[in-house]
Amino acid sequence: MRIEIGDVMTAVAQANRRACGVRNPVEPGLVVLAVLGVLWMPVGRLRASDASAFAEASAVVRESGTRAEAGVGQRGGPDDTARLLSGAIDIHVHSDPDNVPRSVDGLEAAKLARAKGMRGIVLKNHYDPTAGLAFLARKAVPGLEVFGGIDLNLPVGGMNAAAVEHLTQVAGGWGRVVWMSTFDAENQVRFSKANRPFVSVARNNQLLPETKAVISVIAKHGLVLATGHVSAQEGLMLLREAHQQGVRQMVVTHAMNDPVLMNVPQMQEAAREGAFIEFVGGSLASADAAARIDRFADAIRKLGVQFCILSSDLGQKGNALPPDGFAAFLLALRSKGFTDQELDRMSKQNPARLLGLP
Repeated sequence: MRIEIGDVMTAVAQANRRACGVRNPVEPGLVVLAVLGVLWMPVGRLRASDASAFAEASAVVRESGTRAEAGVGQRGGPDDTARLLSGAIDIHVHSDPDNVPRSVDGLEAAKLARAKGMRGIVLKNHYDPTAGLAFLARKAVPGLEVFGGIDLNLPVGGMNAAAVEHLTQVAGGWGRVVWMSTFDAENQVRFSKANRPFVSVARNNQLLPETKAVISVIAKHGLVLATGHVSAQEGLMLLREAHQQGVRQMVVTHAMNDPVLMNVPQMQEAAREGAFIEFVGGSLASADAAARIDRFADAIRKLGVQFCILSSDLGQKGNALPPDGFAAFLLALRSKGFTDQELDRMSKQNPARLLGLP
């Protein structure tokens, strides 16, 4: 019998839920079996160059499961995982309530982050603004920096400056990030070869007036402009305009992922405009994970860690819980030669600067 890495991460995720008072507990024996499953996985399934990365990721799984089942202190500790996550900020966390299955709701995501010693998270939803959810999460989980935002897809009117203005008026003022459309972005719809309405940010290589109006509100309130799923060329147009209008916090959303697909020269240009470049871990159990980490590591080296932000882009049902997957991502990059100081720059200092934190 062999248990795959996906089963391991699911088992540990469920164990962590119980440790943090989150729903759906798991029996202790399942974690033990899952850990053994890691040890039984044939080495031949891994490339030799990825052996150390997998070993460290396995250690994350074993350590997380053990601590969760034992119910021992959740903050700090001498182990690598605790040190890497202590003070980290994940700017890309998906949660319920949503229209697709999620592994945790917003309050649970906050509890898990605090239990791992993280400094903060940004709650993202493709269709519903999350400033209100961030307000509730901060009340439920004091001491954790929780931010929300708005994704300018069709349900909020697309490029809708009034919707962004309203975001700033929600109680608490924790609406901080404006994604310039994702699932409904014209680039996403065309990339997916779908036949449905979409949100445009530009036409004939010129930003639309409504797009410039949104950028004006972002500049006025000191919000974060995140490029979303627009094309690489559109993203650079947004950044140039935002720079000219005085926007100080900008980030290219998962720059190397579909459907954005920025190349290194484009990312370098984005950085020159003042934007951070986001790299997301996602699921490290996917078939392309090793090659993806290699591409990310190479691009980060060419850009410089001072321009990069690491995040999880997790919360999907069936994937690792956000803090567990985030830790595995950091360890995978460390196995590629990044120092703890470099990882801290990309997972702690740069996200704090993006969000206006000291």
